[in-house]
Amino acid sequence: MGRADTKLSMGWAEVDITPEQQVLLDGQFYVRVSEGVMDPITATAWALESGGDQVVFVSCDVVDISSELLDGVRARIQERSETLNPLKVVLHATHTHTGPAITTSNSEIAHTDMDLSALGLHPMPVEDYVAYAADQIADMIIRAWETRTEGGIAYGQGFAVIGRNRRWIDDEGRATMYGLTPSNHDRFRHIEGYEDHSVNVVATYNSEEELTGLIINVANPSQSSEHEYEISSDYWHETRLELRRRFGSGLFILPQCSAAGDLSPHQLFDVKANDRMLGLKNQTMRQEIASRLASAIEEMLPHISSSIDYTAQLRHEVTTVDLTLYRLTDEDAMSSRVEAGTAQEWYERELLKLDDEPSIRCTPRWYFDVTNAFGQMNWHRNVVRRYEEQQAGLGLSIPAEVHILRLGEIAFATNPFEYYLDYGIQIKVRSPATQTFLIQLTRASTYLPSPRSIAGGSYGSIPGSYKVGPEGGQQLAEYSVGAIRSLWPNNEE
Repeated sequence: MGRADTKLSMGWAEVDITPEQQVLLDGQFYVRVSEGVMDPITATAWALESGGDQVVFVSCDVVDISSELLDGVRARIQERSETLNPLKVVLHATHTHTGPAITTSNSEIAHTDMDLSALGLHPMPVEDYVAYAADQIADMIIRAWETRTEGGIAYGQGFAVIGRNRRWIDDEGRATMYGLTPSNHDRFRHIEGYEDHSVNVVATYNSEEELTGLIINVANPSQSSEHEYEISSDYWHETRLELRRRFGSGLFILPQCSAAGDLSPHQLFDVKANDRMLGLKNQTMRQEIASRLASAIEEMLPHISSSIDYTAQLRHEVTTVDLTLYRLTDEDAMSSRVEAGTAQEWYERELLKLDDEPSIRCTPRWYFDVTNAFGQMNWHRNVVRRYEEQQAGLGLSIPAEVHILRLGEIAFATNPFEYYLDYGIQIKVRSPATQTFLIQLTRASTYLPSPRSIAGGSYGSIPGSYKVGPEGGQQLAEYSVGAIRSLWPNNEE
């Protein structure tokens, strides 16, 4: 691909984006105000230039990448750098559910826009944290970009069981996300979908062939500790510690979450056996995940380090693709109105309870029920609002920014969703690249479920959970495959 004398230049940087004040934590229907810091959250940038093109991948320990954050970062880069194209900067989330909220309250996808101050809650305003994080991340990106030096890459694939399908089918063909308990074990028939245990890695080296960084792409969101009230980067914290223990304290580590909308670190069965082994090892599941990933990479590195490429050319295409939205039915709207009404009654009861029993406010996390009710009320109301817009001829498609890259014989393809694995595997099967890295959660968006998950229903695959359905999901897969193939002349495989 291209001229053999093309040099590869790259730079790395990392920044701590842990807030010093209490913040809202994102990832659940109910409000969680942070109660401390379990471990720091970071952003990491890998800046790359080759063959006259450029890209900066930026991993962020947050649940998703809001428009407010991405636009803020790009605006600052536009102001502060004369050589880096802001559109070539790709922010992507690890999907930790214990990171600060970065979507402002007026966003249509926010679970709640209630006035928290009226409840007596005063976390750091989301807008203030976004401004702080955007400043930190933009400066870090420019630092990585401006410190580029000659470097090389080696790539490979290993395997580690860390992501599990979290949806199961009962004896009537209905799906449930999680919720497999002794009371319904006899109704269990099978796990709904596939799992991808591949660990796709790009290792970076300096001109002295010393390891400088790892890009680690896995089909598993970072939500092992998703219900905690402390700020945390989840299992990536333990993974960074373990990788740096094995390969050097100065190692840069950039996680990428592949298509994994129906996966999580939680397993549905063999739970007792898993817990017993963790006890015997005297470690947490987060430490277990870190160990599995580090061992897979440790096994891989000696083999791939013999093929470091210092001349890999880069091609980076950025396109906005219009995807067809799921067309809501009368039944969808009717069901959502009923559910919204039920949640509203719940919310009003909780407000009355707070008025009648002021002592409730003295108990830990007293605001859980009232904010949970409000969040679910708005979640269902959003479905009704979308239905009414569609009836008026509005809201029929949505733009999605997609990045397609070729780096030597590697392909990268991004999407803004929690993209179900069926689509991801389809793209990998049809890609002509030697190795294909998929990156989800490059924007704040919804689930994008597969056809078989729609048939089963349940959270993640019902209208409140997604805006783009299987029609749009297939459009995105077709575009991604076509764009990747266009970077391999004559569709060489």
